[in-house]
Amino acid sequence: MIDAGGRPLDVHLTAIGGIGMVALAGLFRELGHRVRGSDLDVYPPASDELARLGVPVARGYRAENLVPRPDLVVMGNAITAVNPEAVAARMQGIPTISLPEALEHFCLPGRMPLVVAGTHGKTTSTSFLAWTLRVAGRDPGYFIGGAPIDLPRGYALGRGREFALEGDEYDSAYFDKGPKFLHYRPEAAIVTAVEFDHADIYRDLAQVKESFAKLLDILPPAAPLLVSADFPHAVDVAEASGRGYATFSDRSDAGATWAAVELADGPGGLRFAAVGPAETLAIESPLLGAMNARNLLGVIALARALDVPREAICEAAATFRGVKRRQEIVRQGAAVLIDDFAHHPTAIAATLAAVRSRFPVARVWALFDPRSNTSRRRIFQDDIARSLAAADRVVIGPVHDPEKVPAVERFSPDEAVRVVRERGRWALAAPDHAAVSAAVEEDLREGDVVVALTNGAFGGVVRRLADHPRFA
Repeated sequence: MIDAGGRPLDVHLTAIGGIGMVALAGLFRELGHRVRGSDLDVYPPASDELARLGVPVARGYRAENLVPRPDLVVMGNAITAVNPEAVAARMQGIPTISLPEALEHFCLPGRMPLVVAGTHGKTTSTSFLAWTLRVAGRDPGYFIGGAPIDLPRGYALGRGREFALEGDEYDSAYFDKGPKFLHYRPEAAIVTAVEFDHADIYRDLAQVKESFAKLLDILPPAAPLLVSADFPHAVDVAEASGRGYATFSDRSDAGATWAAVELADGPGGLRFAAVGPAETLAIESPLLGAMNARNLLGVIALARALDVPREAICEAAATFRGVKRRQEIVRQGAAVLIDDFAHHPTAIAATLAAVRSRFPVARVWALFDPRSNTSRRRIFQDDIARSLAAADRVVIGPVHDPEKVPAVERFSPDEAVRVVRERGRWALAAPDHAAVSAAVEEDLREGDVVVALTNGAFGGVVRRLADHPRFA
């Protein structure tokens, strides 16, 4: 690893347009380093943030982007070994690291890393953890793979001891296929869920569990560990570690260390009692549904283990508005439009349940975008369909980049529609994104709630629907 020796470095970020790389660019700038980067293209809000930071961006990947020679190159995990900049960096002997390595080396020494990991809920949970510590006056550092509504941006160095990190189980770089969260050296951790996902890099559930087991292996024996009791595989990993841990659950009958009791959701928001060892906190939150009660509860349990005052936790919960694209209410008029990142069947089911709890008499639309590396495969073919059938009307868009998945392995919107219809719901497989929008526009009624479920831009569906007069 390069030693800056106290001097500013010239750092080049290859694939700078991703949300994590933009955040890393901001952290490098806070540290006083010079930053530049490259990508095939960069769109708002990433381009806006990079412009605000004064970071120049070269369009396209070329060896000449490394001229003048940088002190360090950070490679995004989408970059392959044959990328022109990867090749040029190796040939010139320029030190090259991954995003999580950069965080580990430049941001975490001398800090207390608090890692939030899990298949679901980690972005919201990490954002709430950072917000809670700020409300408590702790001035934490944080690194979040999303856009928190209440924080200035998704990253900060902070001056306090704590550093909250969203711990991603995805691989780090072409030269480091281990999960990102292993670089974060946690001194406390939350495991929100463990399920099979990321079919492009994980062989099966057992391999996913191995990654989380490695995370717990590097957690100090006396460090706080909070595990969701609502996900058996998460508990399995914690049990196998042989270490002590506490659990949390949105169900009062789960036997968890921390439980959400008397949980209620309505127009005024969530209300529940966070019941832990020898204490109870009265929690009110504007977030939707039991899934978010669970996300809040895991952070509440960790915050109490870190001696965050109860009053600060309750204030943080009451003022935390969540993360953009996580059950985000984009428009609310005669009808409601919600944008959500869900693409795993468990997350889809949880999001639709949350919408039902907040809007119990609404006719609910689920618009699904088979875009992620897992959801565009057949792995969860029927599971996705069954989750979508919790809505009243279902529209499934075309599979993203279908040619990149063999036909026999590819998710079938038509088959999913058949399963949804068998459950008595109206459903349509749309041939393109324009047809997704048109299906809603043709039959949108007062009181409807439309939920877009996608980990991408969904071909502009949400943007087009937002202009419909019923959402105004």
